[in-house]
This record gives sequence, structure tokens and C-alpha cells, in this order.
Amino acid sequence: MPDFLECFAREFASLDRHNLNRLEQLYSADIQFCDPLHEIHGLARLHDYFAQLYANLSEVRFDFHGADTCGEGQGYLRWTLNYRHPRLNGGRSIRVQGCSYLHWREGRVYRHRDYFDAGALLYEQVPILGSVIAWLKRRLG
Repeated sequence: MPDFLECFAREFASLDRHNLNRLEQLYSADIQFCDPLHEIHGLARLHDYFAQLYANLSEVRFDFHGADTCGEGQGYLRWTLNYRHPRLNGGRSIRVQGCSYLHWREGRVYRHRDYFDAGALLYEQVPILGSVIAWLKRRLG
């Protein structure tokens, strides 16, 4: 794994609700963070997003299992998110695979784009909505 991406993955995986002040070591002040559910601009807003995320989860872990660079200061990290939320999936663990496309300069990420299946992350885990989505998948498959 390329050095920058290995370091970023290790530090990101160690984040929790008690050390979010370390985000400023990973991200620039002008960070643009985007995933299928959110678009966030600026380090203060990113901090608020992660604080809310970690406050609502009873468990969260990122396992990084691959990386590729694709130019100077750009690369992908492949990961599996394992999380547990008391109101989703009966409080049982949920696993979602995804990847992050990162742009960095001067040792900090200024653009972070996550790609994952939002249905698998959230919608399929809601009791009634999950049943409807499962039915639709069977009908379309």
C-alpha cells in the first residue's frame, strides 16, 4: 500500500468519538467530503458530521484491505465498514464494502469521495423499508 494511503488508513481507522480532534491532522481546512448521503464542505462541518455519526453508533470499525494511487496526490482505498446501530438490523452488526477516492496535498486530504451501496448501509436495515427493498430486489433480479 502506498505510504500516504497506508498512514491515512491507519489513522482514520483509529478514530472514535473521543479523538475527533485528530481530523485536523488528516484533512485540510477546505476539505470537500462527499458520499451517497452527504456533501460536506469545511473541517468544522466534517467534525460535526463525524461527532454525530459516532454518537449514534454503538460500534464502528473500518477494515482497509487495498489501495491504489492514480496520479500525483490521488488514490483509492478499499474498505469494509462494520457498524452497529441500536435501531437498525435489530441492533446486529452490519457490513458494507466501499472505497474512498482521496486527493491530498502537503500531507492532508482536501477531497474525499466515498462510494458504497447506500441501500445496504441504511435503507435495507430499516424494518419495514428493508422488507420492501428486499421484495423489489427479488422482483428485479
